[in-house]
Amino acid sequence: MTDLRESALRYVRANKDAFLETYLEILRIPSVSTDPGQVEAVRQAAEWMAARLRELGMQAVQVYPTARHPVVYGEWPGAPGAPTVLIYGHYDVQPPDPLDQWESGPFEPTIRGEDLYARGASDMKGQVVASLKAVEAILRTGDLPVNIKWLLEGEEEIGSPSLEAFLLEQREMLACDFALNPDSGMLGQDWPTITYALRGLAYFELRVYGPAHDLHSGIYGGIVHNPAIALAELVSGMHDEQGRITLPGFYDKVRPLSAAERAELARLPTDEAHYLAQTGALALTGETGFTANERVGARPTLDLNGMLSGFTGKGAKTVIPAWAMAKISTRLVPDQDPADVYKQMVQYLEARAPGDIRWELDDLHGGVPSISDRDNPGVRAMAAALETVWGSKPYYRREGGSIPVVSQMQRLLGIESVISGFGLPDDNVHAPNEKQHLPTWYRGIEALVHFLLNLKP
Repeated sequence: MTDLRESALRYVRANKDAFLETYLEILRIPSVSTDPGQVEAVRQAAEWMAARLRELGMQAVQVYPTARHPVVYGEWPGAPGAPTVLIYGHYDVQPPDPLDQWESGPFEPTIRGEDLYARGASDMKGQVVASLKAVEAILRTGDLPVNIKWLLEGEEEIGSPSLEAFLLEQREMLACDFALNPDSGMLGQDWPTITYALRGLAYFELRVYGPAHDLHSGIYGGIVHNPAIALAELVSGMHDEQGRITLPGFYDKVRPLSAAERAELARLPTDEAHYLAQTGALALTGETGFTANERVGARPTLDLNGMLSGFTGKGAKTVIPAWAMAKISTRLVPDQDPADVYKQMVQYLEARAPGDIRWELDDLHGGVPSISDRDNPGVRAMAAALETVWGSKPYYRREGGSIPVVSQMQRLLGIESVISGFGLPDDNVHAPNEKQHLPTWYRGIEALVHFLLNLKP
C-alpha cells in the first residue's frame, strides 16, 4: 500500500498541468440548470462527465434522463469484499449574473495569481474534477482498494427536484457503505475541515395586496394601507428583540446543542473578527445566548432575500403600490421540517396580517437538515487524509448552508456521507468572480488519494 500511495502521489504531482486542462474544459460549459436557454449546455456537461468516467475505466457508465436534467452514473466494482464508496457531485452551476461585475468572462476560466476564476470553479466542478483525478492517480499506478460508484447530477443548484425519484428507483444500483460528498469547503487555506451537519431550507414568496391598482400618494395617501409598509411590518415582526424567530412553534423541534458539540464548535478558528473580515459588516448580530460559530451552523435562521414593490427606477414617482413581494428563506437544523415551517408561517400571517390587506404565501422549495456520525470509518479515513496533507488535525463544523442530497441519502438509501471539500470562504460562491485557490485544490487531490487508500479493509 505504501508503494501505491507514493506512486499515486507522484502521478498527481507529475500531471498537474494535464489535470488543470481537464478542469478548464468543464468550466467552459455554461451548465446553468435554472436557465431554460442552457438546457443543451447542461446536457453537454453531463456527457462530458460520462466521457471522463469512461476514460477512467469505469463500468456501466450511463447518462440517465430525468424530468429536467440528467444524472450520470458509473461504477468500479473491482475490489470484492471491500467497502463501496458512492462519490457524489453536481455539474450544474448558478447563473453568472450580474455579468458586469465579473473581471473576466464567467465561462472563460482565467488564472490570476494563485486563483482560477470561473462560474463553478469552486461550486462544485472543481471538487468533482479533484475526485476524478484522485481516482485516476490510483488506477494509473495500481488498483483501488475499494469499490467506487459515481452519482453526478445536474440539478443541485435548483434544489435537486428529480433526485429523490432517481434515488428511489435506483436504490439497488446505488447500494454502498457510505457516500463521499466534497460539496463543502475549508475554513481557511491552513484549516482542513470536515462538515458533519447541514442546515435545511424552507423558502417562501410572500405577496401582499392592497388597492386594485397603483394610487396617487397625494390624493390617496393616509387613507389606504400601503402594501409595501404592511409587508415591512409583517417581516420586521418575524424576529423579537433577542433575535429569536417569532413563528408559532418554530423552535419546538430544534435539537439542543450538547456540551461536547459546543466545545467542538468553540475550537473553530473563526472568531467574531474573522466573520467581520469576511462579510465587511459593521457588527455581528443574531440570536442572544449563542456564539457566532453556533449561530451560523447550529441554530435556525429566517432571512429576507429580496423585496419588490412600487416604483424602483431613477428619480421620483409618487405612488402607493398595489402590491408588494418578499422572498423569505429559513435555514433549519435537526429535527425541523420545512413542511412544519410553512404551516408556522401561515399561522403567523393569519394572526398578524391586518384585515385591510390580502396576502398569498407560495412554498417555493425546501430541504431537510442532516447530521452525521462523526466517528464512522469514512470520516476517520478523511480525517487522517487531511491531517497527512495539511499536517494538522481537521476542524469539525456544522455548515450553515444546505446540501439536500445528504439528507435524501440518509432517508432513502440509509447511508451516511463524508462531507468535505477544498473551496475557501472567499471563493465568491454564487457571486461574480467565483474562484478556486489552485494550491489548495492540488492539495485536495492528494488528500482524496490518501482518503481512498485509507479505506483498505
